[in-house]
Amino acid sequence: MRGGEPPYKRHDTVLIVDFGGQYTHLISRRVRELNVYSEIVPYTMVTEELIAEVKPRAIILSGGPSSVYAPNAPTIPRWLLEQGIPLLGICYGHQLIARMLGGRVERGYGEYGRVVVRIVRHSKLLHGWASREVVWMSHSDYVAEPPRDARILAVSEETGYIAAYEIPSMNIYGVQFHPEVSHTPKGKMLIRNFVYRIAGCRPTWRVENLAETLIEEIRSRVGGSHALCAVSGGVDSTVAAVLASRAIGDRLHAVFVNHGLLREGEPEEVLKTLRGLGVRVDYIDASEDFLSALRGVVDPEEKRRIIGRLFAEIFEDYAASHPEIEWLIQGTTYPDVIESGAVPGADRIKTHHNVGGLPEKLGLKVLEPLRYLYKDEVRRLGLALGLPEEVVYRHPFPGPGLAVRIIGEVTPVKLRIVRRASRIVEEEVRRAGLYRRVWQAFAVVGDDRWVGVKGDRRSEGYIVTVRIVESEDGMTADWARVPYEVLDRIARRITMEIPEVTMVTYAVTTKPPATIEPC
Repeated sequence: MRGGEPPYKRHDTVLIVDFGGQYTHLISRRVRELNVYSEIVPYTMVTEELIAEVKPRAIILSGGPSSVYAPNAPTIPRWLLEQGIPLLGICYGHQLIARMLGGRVERGYGEYGRVVVRIVRHSKLLHGWASREVVWMSHSDYVAEPPRDARILAVSEETGYIAAYEIPSMNIYGVQFHPEVSHTPKGKMLIRNFVYRIAGCRPTWRVENLAETLIEEIRSRVGGSHALCAVSGGVDSTVAAVLASRAIGDRLHAVFVNHGLLREGEPEEVLKTLRGLGVRVDYIDASEDFLSALRGVVDPEEKRRIIGRLFAEIFEDYAASHPEIEWLIQGTTYPDVIESGAVPGADRIKTHHNVGGLPEKLGLKVLEPLRYLYKDEVRRLGLALGLPEEVVYRHPFPGPGLAVRIIGEVTPVKLRIVRRASRIVEEEVRRAGLYRRVWQAFAVVGDDRWVGVKGDRRSEGYIVTVRIVESEDGMTADWARVPYEVLDRIARRITMEIPEVTMVTYAVTTKPPATIEPC
């Protein structure tokens, strides 16, 4: 394992089978909020060997975009339903279980958004629910006929569709709605009931207690060797570097590369922070190399590939000049692994240069101590390690830096605009006391121009788009409802302090369909 001994070896584990649902990570997070470890696997990886290895205390089948009756619809082996392991199907999972056990699933009236369901039978799963509850639905298929031996627990008041059922003899439960989303007010209670009352999981998963375990794992894996760790100043790489530094001391080679695409004042801040945490850092200024290589490049994925390649070359050269280095330590987190398509069945949304981005010819063994953790868990671990709050809660920043916040070619003018505008956005968000409330706040610039008037004269300038989003883990996000007066201050400062800008807009699209970063 790239991250040492997996947590399922030490904790009761809820295995979440992913059918491509947009809320799969949210299910996982809800379980972990109960201090129970959860792990996601695509449905294609469900094998007898996997179940024997993980020994899950419970299994949850996620939602998904497919219809269970469609040709080649995602499915699981029949034997999984016969293990006696407590199993909960959500949305697609609810329909799949019903169909596999002889029920009937049909296309019906779509139910989307808030729906009132009526509880028709008491159950451990719905313990604490009133006779009528609001839930969040997102489906058009429905279970028209439940499996034999199934007991209906709840129905939709408007359509009469089965909203929940149980099959006590098989320890199986299904819900058509999404208990993992906040729009189902008692959804967390349902998940708690399943994890604690039905599966009997022990709440032993506490990230704050992981520090010594991870330090010891790094020390044990690296042994007397040296390790290379790329640091960016973000919480992920900082926590990984601090763990490694405390594990192997001066045998850690932390390297900070300035690619010329960092935020205003960032190189100085990063070096000061890391050295203050006792991490020895080697600083490499490669700004000219990166900006030169990006000249004339417009395609965003090509920009990412170029930046990833240059990073790889720099670290390859560094490793070659330090032959004592045998390990590469990365701050890869769980969503990075999934979003980069490193897990079978997951679609690659963007290339993350810290996931499989460094070439195999680097010849280093990879260690990713954070690969099982979500961002909020990394932050809690960082606080437990004594990192300053300004580092722990610093907004995520993409590895390719400002290059992905510049639409089109990276030019000196556009780089200067986006760097200064982003600083203004962050300053005003902090001033308004919103920085900790939002996930990211930054500016974007492209090639579009807008005619304006400055100093009683016609002025044609750039359009800057401000993007401020709220999120729990970056997998999904909503645009932040920032007070108008804050947006007004941001817009006025940008147009006043950056002469090349004549128009400021605000992005109000969620993720999905948009991503957080523009490209």
